[in-house]
Amino acid sequence: MRVSEIKSCYIGPEISPEQFIAEHFFLYIAKGVINGYDGHHSSTLKAGEYAIVRKNHLARYNKERVDGEFEKVVIILDEAFLKKVQGTLQADTIASKPESAFLKLVDDERIADFIDSLMPYYNGFGIISQDVADTKRIELLQLLLQVRPDLLNILFDFGKPEKIDLEAFMNRNYKFNASIERFAYLTGRSRSAFKRDFKELFNDTPNRWLIKKRLKEAYFLITKKSMKPSAIYLDLGFEDLSHFSFAFKKTFGQTAKQLQQTISGTPS
Repeated sequence: MRVSEIKSCYIGPEISPEQFIAEHFFLYIAKGVINGYDGHHSSTLKAGEYAIVRKNHLARYNKERVDGEFEKVVIILDEAFLKKVQGTLQADTIASKPESAFLKLVDDERIADFIDSLMPYYNGFGIISQDVADTKRIELLQLLLQVRPDLLNILFDFGKPEKIDLEAFMNRNYKFNASIERFAYLTGRSRSAFKRDFKELFNDTPNRWLIKKRLKEAYFLITKKSMKPSAIYLDLGFEDLSHFSFAFKKTFGQTAKQLQQTISGTPS
């Protein structure tokens, strides 16, 4: 396959870079590596590998360049598109629904041929025109359902998340940088019901609890694992280092960097 000719591209509507996955998408790695984590499982995709990344999950991922290069193909399988084509696709239904946000698919030469078929349609900026995009998305869906018939139940499930155990969910997912609205939705609650249940369970507001929980973990990582603040703040759900440093000092009386220097014996 002509991997070296594949450019990073997106097909379908734009998706938000936030850690809440609002729509399913197909992810193919042409060059480099992607490492993903969804609160349950870690997943790695290398060049030539691909997966379905499932909506209504919290997840984060980072890319690694190999020989200085990283390229991917992302094809968005949004709900509006799936509803439009639902009646035209056939597959044997299987009840199983995996828990992981990253559903890695086994290698199949038909998928490789499909990726190759995209190249003539690139406009030079990693974009395929809308009139071609839907045709290629339908073609991909047909291939995926041949490879994995059980994807029918996953991709065409348009229901909302059901009400789940709030304590277990929050203790597992507090490190994700998601809004209160997203946390409420994923636990099967309205915003007001989420805040009410949260107060009863944790005796605190969601925002205060999240900050304290993340800072407690940061303190542990710095003092017990000798990790640097700059290496942990993003994975703990903080948007930037300055916000993390401010919150840390307000709670512990010194910045995370000062604590790290004290632990390591490094002069200020």
